[in-house]
Amino acid sequence: MISLALGSISGVLAGLFGIGGGLVIVPILAMIFKAYGFPLEILLLMSVATSLATIILTSISSVAAHHRLGAVDWSKVFRLTPGIIFGAGMGALIAERIPADGLRYLLILFLCYVGIQMAWQLKPKAGIKPPSRWQDYCISTLIGVMSSIVGIGGGTLTVPYLVHGQTPIQKAVAIASACGLPIAVASSVSYALLGSHAQGLPEWSLGYIYLPAFLGIGLSSICTAPLGAILAHKLPAKQLKRYFSLLLFIMAAKLMWH
Repeated sequence: MISLALGSISGVLAGLFGIGGGLVIVPILAMIFKAYGFPLEILLLMSVATSLATIILTSISSVAAHHRLGAVDWSKVFRLTPGIIFGAGMGALIAERIPADGLRYLLILFLCYVGIQMAWQLKPKAGIKPPSRWQDYCISTLIGVMSSIVGIGGGTLTVPYLVHGQTPIQKAVAIASACGLPIAVASSVSYALLGSHAQGLPEWSLGYIYLPAFLGIGLSSICTAPLGAILAHKLPAKQLKRYFSLLLFIMAAKLMWH
């Protein structure tokens, strides 16, 4: 029931603000897993891995919607995908080797980064010229690494990069949505394999992915994301983003002190 509720909330937020549910899922899952007595040394790692697995389901739904609208530039997606896949695999390897507190502080910093962006309504600015193929590969690798470490689909990193490379914002959102799928798949496979021989994992785990939470969150978020998209057209977006940024700061503070 908790997973279904969390998935429903993250789905609405994703549709409402155009961000992946990972920003909300990871810190809340960490609190839930702690309450259930999961080992502290793998608690955040399992939260990140499970969050990324749920993004596979929500990304498929989101990509299909953008594709039907003809908004996805697939040539750009395919150009970014190799670096994303390599980076996502590397990110999982790095995350497994980071001490639990180190991973916690990285997540806190990222929550604050996105919170500041939303609170001050910071928007990406277009650069002077489009990036080269080599720049795309390097930056997409970094996006894959960071997304895999903090458990997100990468939209908060991919969209600003694309806009800076002179991609219109609507197309940038659609491309970032499509790029979230290889990030989620590559990261999930990596975390499942890395955790296949880990000690102390709870029952019903696939490596570091906790399957009951994955199914509950993934399936319910698919159902509620369209509701968030509808609300986005009816509610005051700027004011809501500031409220949401406050929620991100609160979650960052909770992770800091607990």
